[in-house]
Amino acid sequence: MKDGNSGNFSEEFLENLLLGNRHQCSEIAKKYLAQSHTYPELYEDVIRVSLYEVGRLWEINKISVATEHLATAISEGILNELFSQIVSNKRINRKVVVACVENEMHQVGAKMVADTFEMQGWDSYFLGTGIPAAELVRYIHETNPDLIAISLSIYLHFTNFLKLLEKFSVEFPDLQIIAGGQAFRHMTPEITARVGNILLFPDLYLLEKYIQFLNSKN
Repeated sequence: MKDGNSGNFSEEFLENLLLGNRHQCSEIAKKYLAQSHTYPELYEDVIRVSLYEVGRLWEINKISVATEHLATAISEGILNELFSQIVSNKRINRKVVVACVENEMHQVGAKMVADTFEMQGWDSYFLGTGIPAAELVRYIHETNPDLIAISLSIYLHFTNFLKLLEKFSVEFPDLQIIAGGQAFRHMTPEITARVGNILLFPDLYLLEKYIQFLNSKN
């Protein structure tokens, strides 16, 4: 869980994201981990917190779309730097397909989800953005995963999300679907109730516990 000094790191990380200082952001992440913080804590309490604030600043026209894109690219680059360190050597022979809703342009959150599964020994197939729904369905048939994880960052794409769930209900009626993303922060219980029998995860900590629960049944 978040501790007392994560806020200081997230503020410094955010400041350097907005300045486009990739090297300094990378150093902040390394320093945070060196203080006995976990990778999920870095992802959740530093990177995700900072990116949500970047998104908020863009929504209220405090920063340009170029600055927002650069902040996103820097964050994803740091995740890529860390990937070899986070993969668990203990594999459990389970697979998850992780993708974004069609027309989404933000994939960092989905990448964090894929990494969280890798930390717990799963094989994650991270597809990111730009995957048409029909192609995603085809890929899931090809890979036969144990779980599907979908990211929704922009609430305007909620209709696409519901359409995707309809396809899944027909094509994969017995496959568990999980979802998360910034868009769900703005939804009322009445709206989220429309998603049906899927699991929504507001943060990586709860996702991590869920994966550990699944692993315990393996």
